[in-house]
Amino acid sequence: MADVSEAHDRELVQRLRQGDEDAFRGLFGRYAPTAKALALRVVKQPNLAEEIVQEAFLALWRTPETYDPGRGSVRSWLMGMVHHRAVDAVRREEAHRRRAEASIPTAVSEEVDPAEEVVEALGIPQERRLVRAALQELPDEQRSVIEMMYFDGLSQSQVADKTGTPLGTVKSRTLLGMRRLRAALEGLDR
Repeated sequence: MADVSEAHDRELVQRLRQGDEDAFRGLFGRYAPTAKALALRVVKQPNLAEEIVQEAFLALWRTPETYDPGRGSVRSWLMGMVHHRAVDAVRREEAHRRRAEASIPTAVSEEVDPAEEVVEALGIPQERRLVRAALQELPDEQRSVIEMMYFDGLSQSQVADKTGTPLGTVKSRTLLGMRRLRAALEGLDR
């Protein structure tokens, strides 16, 4: 059965080479739905899939002599044309999208006033001195916990493990120490 339909397809292509419109209609009626389904699977857009099918069948109409029976069936030749056009369309769309994205200016970042950076940098050593002085005023247990957390990067659980102190005690020492630091540094302007 496949041989008979393939022979019929080859006959239609032969007639098409002579400009037979009925032969074209026969091939179109037989393969257009399959071609559209294939194109739609590749491009995912119904309108674009229809255009691809039209382009492929237009190429068939204009240059039926490009079909080579030695390379495969009429069906595989047609579906190959549709597939190649669909992949090209996806590549074109992707390239177009990339160009469009590249042409959109990136968000303009707010310019930082260098004078502000200098002023902040000048204040940092002063702030550090004030924080260290406030830390020295804390009771040893509170200072030790806060230093391990903020300078050594330990969590409260890790501080508890390292010191052998119950976690609840570490938490309360942290809270009390932070409150005292906040009170000591309240007048510090940023």
